[in-house]
Amino acid sequence: MRALLDSARVVPPGELHCSQWIEEPTLLVTRFEYANLFHTITDWYSAYVSSRVTNLPDRPNVVFVDGHCKAPLEQTWESLFSNVTYAKSFSGPVCFRHAVLSPLGYETALFKGLSESFSCEGASAQSLRNKPDHQKTARLSEFGEMIIASFDLLEDGIVPPKKTSNGLKILFVRREDYLAHPRHSGKVESRLSNEQEVFDAVEKWAKGQKCKITVVNGLFAHMSMKEQLQAILEASVIIGAHGAGLTHLVSATPDTKVLEIISSFYRRPHFGLISRWKSLEYHAINLPGSYASIPDVTSELGNILKGLGC
Repeated sequence: MRALLDSARVVPPGELHCSQWIEEPTLLVTRFEYANLFHTITDWYSAYVSSRVTNLPDRPNVVFVDGHCKAPLEQTWESLFSNVTYAKSFSGPVCFRHAVLSPLGYETALFKGLSESFSCEGASAQSLRNKPDHQKTARLSEFGEMIIASFDLLEDGIVPPKKTSNGLKILFVRREDYLAHPRHSGKVESRLSNEQEVFDAVEKWAKGQKCKITVVNGLFAHMSMKEQLQAILEASVIIGAHGAGLTHLVSATPDTKVLEIISSFYRRPHFGLISRWKSLEYHAINLPGSYASIPDVTSELGNILKGLGC
């Protein structure tokens, strides 16, 4: 990004030669870890905030100025924005009437919480319109609603309420180990070594509760983006090991409860912060390693369900 800015030059009159002019406002985006949901959502958030603070029209155009290839998550880029193009596909010099450089994903608020502390709580847009408060934000909730709207999941223009007449849903977000992209040099590590055991135990435990509870197997890697979002919206409780799938909390409704299981080998505040900025009720089980105690998990779930009247 610095190299891109350092390469900027003022061109004298008559010396600007363009093979193509892009008239519409355009976001120039540099993606990182383009196959990872968390990092991709930070890029979506950067693009969204850039369009908001610069007063761009809804769903502006996007041009990728990185060298990454097409990835499965690009379908969501195309749903969120009007047009998605690769700079490397341009032939000849291209000129933009109005270009906005979107911040790098590592420079967004979603990532800044890892390295610095700042006071910010979630609130509804309506409450902040009535009573502005610079230490509260509705920005992340608005962003989540934009994602939901782009997949036609709003009802009459609003996020639909949970349908609990047939009981509550606990969404267990599963984590499948993978490398973010072929050039990734990192080591694949399990965040919850007995995840299948925990899932099976939660399913069995749920059947013995006084309320009707459905445990949803959140294998997001095998679900379409719309199916993933639908599962998030319908869940009263979202549980899972620390992993990219929990980034979908940005689209959760305000009455959603969160239980994160955190390995001692990988403690990061990502999802606690997202919950805070969304004003979601957040709970965590910090493991001494990567193995979770079944009684600890079901006990914490039981306490959460008590708050839901179950």
